[in-house]
Amino acid sequence: MKTVACIVTEGFAPFEFGVACEAFGLDRSDDGIPNFDFRIVTPDPGAVSSKMGFSINVENDLSFAYEADLVVVSPTPRQYWSRIDERVLDVVRDAVARDAWVLSVCSGSFVLAAAGVLDGLRATTHWMYAKAMAEMYPKIEVDPDVLYVQDGHIITSAGTAAGLDACLHLLRQELGAEMANRIARRMVVPPQRDGGQAQFIVKPLPEVQSLSLAPVTDWMLENLRLDLTVDQLAAKAHMSPRTFARRFKADYGATPAAWLARQRIIHAQRLLEQTDLGLDRIAYESGFGSAAVLRQNFSRVLGITPTAYRARFCCTRDDMKTDAAAPASVAEKELEPVA
Repeated sequence: MKTVACIVTEGFAPFEFGVACEAFGLDRSDDGIPNFDFRIVTPDPGAVSSKMGFSINVENDLSFAYEADLVVVSPTPRQYWSRIDERVLDVVRDAVARDAWVLSVCSGSFVLAAAGVLDGLRATTHWMYAKAMAEMYPKIEVDPDVLYVQDGHIITSAGTAAGLDACLHLLRQELGAEMANRIARRMVVPPQRDGGQAQFIVKPLPEVQSLSLAPVTDWMLENLRLDLTVDQLAAKAHMSPRTFARRFKADYGATPAAWLARQRIIHAQRLLEQTDLGLDRIAYESGFGSAAVLRQNFSRVLGITPTAYRARFCCTRDDMKTDAAAPASVAEKELEPVA
């Protein structure tokens, strides 16, 4: 992926638009991260007003989007859902037809829906708009409870921060886990929130610091190779298993098992990228037990085998070589999820 077109139209949301600019438009070459040819495009170049009362000047029409490897669709205000510019719909259809990446943020998914490219697929949008999307487009399986959904090269995401999660998810596929983690660290955001997490966290910050589950999740990250059970984790947190499971889901938006599985995949990715360890050793270090179990989980989650992933992302640069068999550093650990 080398070229990125971000489509903005009247009434665009500044934050979500900024997410695309932050993820794909910044020069991070000083950190060893490749740059993208990132351009903002619109049907009629000139001043494009935001929903916050200010305008930006967009110099590019939609022609670049017909060649871009990724087309990002910014949110579309509700009043425009029934009259989306046909020129934008054509760009989206063309991108899907040529198997380019298409990523919508928040209500930008209504553009994809209007283009017909989500028919028969599972997709998401901001939970406030999910019912409207399901009613307007009954051929789409709308999931209101997740952060983002990927189907082939189409990614739909929920509101605000979930758009950033979706962008990092895509960057992880295109650049590898280490590069995506570097970008996340520059942004000071969690390196990976799984798309299946809840759109909103019941209690994002514990009322009393001593009740935080962070010490338990830190311990989980340091002991990925162990067979961790809810009973063990609950004992670490000094809670009953039922209370612990409920608190974990409320604080992290995922079950302990789902959260742990994602951390194991991420650690396996780091080992594949940064070491020459065999699959059996990587499976042991990341808690999968055997190479066969590692292959099964890796392929199911990432759609690629560990061997193919290593061939694509293995890095031999000296500054990237670390004792990757050790637990993730504090900087690479999951931060407290944010809504």
